[in-house]
Amino acid sequence: MAQARFQTADAKQVEAARAVAAALQRAGHQAFFAGGCVRDALLGRPLKDIDIATSATPGQVESLFAGHTVPVGKAFGVVLVLRGGFSFDVATFRTDGAYADGRHPDRVAFGTAEGDAQRRDFTVNGLFCDPSSGEVTDFVNGLADLDARVIRAIGEPEARFREDHLRMLRAARFASVLGFEIEPATRAAMARCAAQIRSVSAERIASELIRMVCESPRPSLGLNLLLGTGLLAHILPEVAELSGTAQPPLYHPEGDVWTHTCLMLDALPPPRLPALALAVLLHDVGKPPTYREEPDPGTGGTRIRFPCHAPVGADLAEAILTRFRQPSKLIAEVKALVAGHMRFVEAAKMRPAKLRRLMGEPSFPLLLELMRVDILHSNGDFSPWRFLKDAYESFRAEPVLPEPLARGRDVLAWGVEPGPAVGALLDELYDAQLEGRISTQEEARAYVLRRRPGPSAPPLP
Repeated sequence: MAQARFQTADAKQVEAARAVAAALQRAGHQAFFAGGCVRDALLGRPLKDIDIATSATPGQVESLFAGHTVPVGKAFGVVLVLRGGFSFDVATFRTDGAYADGRHPDRVAFGTAEGDAQRRDFTVNGLFCDPSSGEVTDFVNGLADLDARVIRAIGEPEARFREDHLRMLRAARFASVLGFEIEPATRAAMARCAAQIRSVSAERIASELIRMVCESPRPSLGLNLLLGTGLLAHILPEVAELSGTAQPPLYHPEGDVWTHTCLMLDALPPPRLPALALAVLLHDVGKPPTYREEPDPGTGGTRIRFPCHAPVGADLAEAILTRFRQPSKLIAEVKALVAGHMRFVEAAKMRPAKLRRLMGEPSFPLLLELMRVDILHSNGDFSPWRFLKDAYESFRAEPVLPEPLARGRDVLAWGVEPGPAVGALLDELYDAQLEGRISTQEEARAYVLRRRPGPSAPPLP
């Protein structure tokens, strides 16, 4: 008999969950750990959440844990129970009615543990276990699929996806994060139902996609599933167009833009920061619309070019993440990374002030990593990247962007007339400071006096 062993960063979480289940059992109800926590325990993966399935009705759960519950989904049989500083979803065994909106059942009926397992999405997520012994109860042949490392829909796959369209993305994410295959009938149903994903909210689609690219050991597995089933064309057509977009072999011997992007994502160790993972996914999204073939005087043939693909891609990245209703801070960070990912090419020729401004940007460490994996899976010439990295390391002992020697109030006090010229003069002063041409406020004042016509300014206080 299979037994689940629970690994968690906080053993108190498991103790608290077992205490909740034990209280339900003492009151005469069935209570199991259910779903993803059982799957992960059997795989030896650390737990995130522990869900509890029970024969107790929501009302009985609320009475049993009076003062320590939140009715988060009471209409669907789910009550949040608070215990020991943790919260647990306690869900009544149920069967679901029709899913008119393609996401949520119109009604539920309370039932048995077996019926509850049968209404779940995939067999590896339909397992229950005894909270104290870890003994597994399997109504859906999930243990065999777990051993075979297979994602299989419970029952008829197309029916499961018609009920909840998001399950198609979840199948791809589970396969990618766990390194599993999707069973052929389940995968075929994903392809047939792919267009239905359009009815799912942008936020939920984005959540699944971000988890896939951030958590998967090899995000390319999930991305290729989305591409092959047609789902990607519906949720991220701009990224789907990377497939088949050729690149110049001299600079990109690895293949087309899609292959290049997948290799880059796989080269980043998980867990990945969302801003970096999304920037890698979208860094070349400007290449398909800027693709050009031009005569090559050197060979007499043609060469492929992508003029201005970085700024074009930055605008597309902003539009995509806005469409996905992501936080403005994340959108701005990803846009900046996509816009700047080619700047290593010109780094050695930059004026010192421009170089320091680049390295002083908050996202520069992420930009450096984006550049690294970009070069790793293209021509492999790391010399411009090393120049940037060495320059950045040389400023570790001091701020890359120090406090300005002069601000607006200072130059006004030194006799500069208010107006647009003040901002331009401050930029010029700061460049001079970054390049080491001035290092004190007295030198800044002298610089301003040389630049400003008219009578002498008052002395420094």
